[in-house]
Amino acid sequence: MQTKLTLRLDAHLIAQAKARAQRQGKSLSQVVADYFAQFTSTTTPNATQYERPLPPLVTSLQGVLKDAAGPLTDDGRQAYYDHLDVKHQ
Repeated sequence: MQTKLTLRLDAHLIAQAKARAQRQGKSLSQVVADYFAQFTSTTTPNATQYERPLPPLVTSLQGVLKDAAGPLTDDGRQAYYDHLDVKHQ
């Protein structure tokens, strides 16, 4: 059963939240419901960071870099450090 909830918030904050919800293809009510669901999740307070569910933004980014190169090789890492040395002289 769904129940109506009234919130009193700054008009500018509401406008920003509506715009962000629209960019995500969701209604503001759905965004608030998602937040409440995450906020009231049943994870234990002592759960490690790996046991907690990922925030929705992080979840939406999963797999974005799947075709990117892997970790830096020793040669690549050294080239990066050399670049930083030159950059910050």
